[in-house]
Amino acid sequence: MPDKNLPKKWKKEQKVVKAIQVAFDIGEEFQYRLRKEALDLGVNPSDRVRQILGLPTNKRAQRPRLSISLSEVDFELLAEEFGLEKDNKVAIKQKAAAQLITYIKNSRED
Repeated sequence: MPDKNLPKKWKKEQKVVKAIQVAFDIGEEFQYRLRKEALDLGVNPSDRVRQILGLPTNKRAQRPRLSISLSEVDFELLAEEFGLEKDNKVAIKQKAAAQLITYIKNSRED
């Protein structure tokens, strides 16, 4: 909803800035191949789709990170596993990251 306090020019630009998220149902095999290609190229899958479609992509460097959604129950389970208080979400996140790093180091295909 446009802000009443914005100048007219900005109100018009505000309408243009809005984007619509689009999902493509292209099948499991094609999604896998596209995601792998994006990984091999060092870009995220959304940027790879934009490249394939000839659309501009974000030129600024992206932080390489993995993300998942954790419920309160997930935090409770992880807190118990790590011996932490369930409200200490920063420490839980740090321990989870350390566990992921250890897993990857131990499962290398050298």
